[in-house]
Amino acid sequence: MMSDARLHIAIILLAALLLPNVCWSHETPIALLEVRETPNGSYLAHWTYSSSTNMQPPTAVFPAHCSFDEPRLDCGERGLIGQLSFERLGKSYSAVVVRISRIDQAAQSFTLTGAQPSVALTPDGKLPLSQVMASYVPLGIEHILLGIDHLLFVLGLMVLVTGVRSLIETITAFTIAHSLTLAAATFGWIGVPEASVNAAIALSIVIVAVEILRERQGERSLTGRFPWAVAFGFGLLHGFGFASALTDIGLPQENVPAALLFFNVGVEIGQIGFVLLVLALVWSHRRLKALLPTWSESVGIYAMGTLASFWFVGRIFNMVITKVAI
Repeated sequence: MMSDARLHIAIILLAALLLPNVCWSHETPIALLEVRETPNGSYLAHWTYSSSTNMQPPTAVFPAHCSFDEPRLDCGERGLIGQLSFERLGKSYSAVVVRISRIDQAAQSFTLTGAQPSVALTPDGKLPLSQVMASYVPLGIEHILLGIDHLLFVLGLMVLVTGVRSLIETITAFTIAHSLTLAAATFGWIGVPEASVNAAIALSIVIVAVEILRERQGERSLTGRFPWAVAFGFGLLHGFGFASALTDIGLPQENVPAALLFFNVGVEIGQIGFVLLVLALVWSHRRLKALLPTWSESVGIYAMGTLASFWFVGRIFNMVITKVAI
């Protein structure tokens, strides 16, 4: 039988997630700085950025021997090597992707974050493993914690399952599945349109909400009987969503496997942290013996399903509009 305590906690968390902005799903604002070498040895820098808050990008601080008068960057005979950093990174933008195109060399790509706002530029473009880890683990944590749709799905699974063993099996199945598709999509082995994936992720939450409601009405649902199998199936879907986010962030071509690994580690850290938070709240609820009105249980389930339905319809609508515009 479904745990009332977990459902109460689900309602509280759902309200906390929805209060800031009921229509908000998630955004990881990324700014792109492209630096291109010109035939005379200087460089041209160009920003591409957008965010829901329309904030200006962070300020680039180039190596000391370089002079920068936007868009022109002159580094003399030494060239563009040395420390590149960004001021205010992490406040308005989660990350900056830097792409450097040098004459007669393959383009280099770096991703910097608030936790790792600088990079040591080298002629060959290779990064130390510690720098890749410092950049991509925080990005993975941020993506899962800002991804309300992913968290709602995990929360729905936690409401449905009973017992510690079933919870571990379900979360493990979800983790394995989204790790598989994240890797496969990132390496280009499988390709799925991002818009379709996002719509399907919203639909997966609707289905879980319906399954919770059926369990509350005394019916045995498929998810209730085989939660790990359903978690694995939909986990494959959510992995494509993670891959889309990682593609948007960008990958250093010389360190793709390491960047993928550390981004996934960050996702798992954030997911485990969320699960432990829910369990801690459930434990506190039991200790305090706090009670919510009976009607609040149904409200929470319907709110979860309604919000996910709203996302689903909105994402389908945007997908259709985009195709018509093309």
